[in-house]
Amino acid sequence: MSGKLQNKKLFLLDMDGTIYLDRDLFPGTLPFLEKVKEKGGRCLYLTNNSSKNAKKYIEKLKRMGISARRQDFVTSVEATVEYLQKRYPGARLYVCGTRALKAELKKNGFRIAESAGEPIDALVCGFDTELTFKKLDDCAKLLTLYPDLPFIATNPDWVCPTAYGYVPDCGSVCEMLWRAAGRRPVVIGKPQRNMVDIALKKTGYKPEEALLVGDRLYTDIACALNAGIDGAFVLSGEGTLEDIEKTGVKPTYIYKDIGELAKDL
Repeated sequence: MSGKLQNKKLFLLDMDGTIYLDRDLFPGTLPFLEKVKEKGGRCLYLTNNSSKNAKKYIEKLKRMGISARRQDFVTSVEATVEYLQKRYPGARLYVCGTRALKAELKKNGFRIAESAGEPIDALVCGFDTELTFKKLDDCAKLLTLYPDLPFIATNPDWVCPTAYGYVPDCGSVCEMLWRAAGRRPVVIGKPQRNMVDIALKKTGYKPEEALLVGDRLYTDIACALNAGIDGAFVLSGEGTLEDIEKTGVKPTYIYKDIGELAKDL
């Protein structure tokens, strides 16, 4: 074990492709969590997936044998809420996202518009597993007719992993809207540093004590670099070794999977 890894106390874990794939927990996940517990560390789960709330993730992890609390999660929704509260408190939002995303925004003081015909202060796009053509039409209309309307995306991921491959994620929907309306969003989730900053503030750990573990260079590892912390790239999900050469994003550590990382702890 390297000296740097020995000093890590806060482990920021991506979820899909890192600790599980769809509904299947990776064999090395539980040994990793046990090793962190033995060394007196803390794990937080960082996810760009804005289609679910923390309660759904708690239930999912419980089915996999992992006990987690609300305070163990930092989501792109939480980071988006923080961003919106600073800039557009109490705004009326048109949301291209799931009912769960809308409920979370509403709970935090935002009003939700149900059609493009209502007065709207900002457009928010998330990973929408309930996507309809009407939503795409509404978004294109708003972005075209109101060029100054703030446009915010919860995350830039092109795809979300499944047991059979991938499905289009928020980044792919935003790409369609750019093709249709010529507008790019302000992106909140990884690779931006917002979620790491929230995690450090929540726990009180220093940046040098944190390690972000993820399977994507362009979101997870880039987020670690942007936040000034170390990143461990695991090859159990979307990313490959060839991607390092293609993207120029250099992880601090590279592992086959989280089980291999556990052995180094």
